[in-house]
Amino acid sequence: MSREQQSLWDFGGLPEQGEARKVYGVAELNRKAKGLLENQLGTVWVEGQITGLRRQSSGHIYFGIKDEKGQLGCALFRGTDAENRSLIEDGTQVLLQGDVTLFEARGQYQLIVRKVEPLGQGALQVKFEKLKRKLEAEGLFAPGRKRPLPGYPARIGLVTSPTGAAIRDVLHVVLRRNPSLQIVLEPCRVQGETAAAEIARAVRRLNQWSARHSESLDLILLTRGGGSLEDLWAFNEEVLARAVHESALPVVSAVGHEVDFLITDFVADVRAATPSVAGELITEDVFASRADLTSTAAYLRRLAKGAVDSARRELSRLTHRLGRAHPRRALDDSFQHLDNQLDDLNRLAKQGVVARREHLRLVSQRLLSLRPTTLLARRRDQLGWLQRRLAEVPSRAMGKRAASLEQAASLLELLSPKSVLARGYSITRDAATGAVLRDAKNAKPGQILRTHLHDGEISSTVKGQKSSG
Repeated sequence: MSREQQSLWDFGGLPEQGEARKVYGVAELNRKAKGLLENQLGTVWVEGQITGLRRQSSGHIYFGIKDEKGQLGCALFRGTDAENRSLIEDGTQVLLQGDVTLFEARGQYQLIVRKVEPLGQGALQVKFEKLKRKLEAEGLFAPGRKRPLPGYPARIGLVTSPTGAAIRDVLHVVLRRNPSLQIVLEPCRVQGETAAAEIARAVRRLNQWSARHSESLDLILLTRGGGSLEDLWAFNEEVLARAVHESALPVVSAVGHEVDFLITDFVADVRAATPSVAGELITEDVFASRADLTSTAAYLRRLAKGAVDSARRELSRLTHRLGRAHPRRALDDSFQHLDNQLDDLNRLAKQGVVARREHLRLVSQRLLSLRPTTLLARRRDQLGWLQRRLAEVPSRAMGKRAASLEQAASLLELLSPKSVLARGYSITRDAATGAVLRDAKNAKPGQILRTHLHDGEISSTVKGQKSSG
């Protein structure tokens, strides 16, 4: 310890027995301790984790910063390091620059913070945001400066590591979709402290190469596979952003995975989520054209087949028409017409002869019917028929009368007593008087009765009677 520093901490020797004591007031002691801290330590850098955060309505921020073995109170007054005040959050690892002092009113040792910086990835993120805001303000991200990719690129420049996964992904897609695409590789490192400058030089060299050759490049592809923020940091460096912005050729940025957004993605003309997607974007129009050519070829084949079929039908129609217009065809038609007329004449002639014959037959029959002998024979036949009718009339009338008589006789026969007796009936008479006995009660005992049957009679004497009533 220097003599000056020793004097700062020299509170005098212990008083001897009987000497007067040096007694400090609290405020005086705090003020002396504050002076010692500020003069001895001054401005320092401290790193640790923020804890106990309190934000006041006045704009002042009070918090603690700690590590595994200790804790220090801190104050960040309004208006101090406004750019990084947002980093002050509980649990955040930070690097603080400030003045060591003592708050006299409480005798509390603390750090008056002047500057806040993040630690680890947080620091990188802050650096990223700063550069992003700066370049955006300069117009490097403006949509108006973005250039469209050429529709059918013939050759491209490829900036990447020759041994990484990205180049394999790009080549796999390109060779499958557009194997005729030429690729000019500009190998470089894509990770490390010097990577950003190396990639920037590669972009410039490809622009120069394209300007020197008659078969120039159509675009440049920057690509690498995924990784942590530190791994991809080269693509967040300003030197590379400037090189991409100054490129005369359109630039495609395909770095990391879909969730990774880097400075080159914002500056480049086109951003691709992955190297494979970049390969698809570059070959999109050619691949689509190949599909169109395939469908067009099929369409042309259909058109050609339709045209051939139509020509065949037209040829058949013309051949048929030519055949009909040939003189031989006209002569054949005339012959056929003449044959039809001859057939008509023959048919008419035959019909006339048949009609004449039928007429002659009818006339002959009529003449035969008018001959005297024919008339006499017809009258003779009529007379014979009339005579037969006259002879039949009396016999027919007599037959009707005989039939009537026979019917009446049959009826009378049915009503005669004999017919009744023949059916099993009998007639009983008093033998003395001949009176017909109709009721059993009229019979007297000893009376002699005579019963007439169909084929005879029976005599009987009454012994008794019994009436059915």
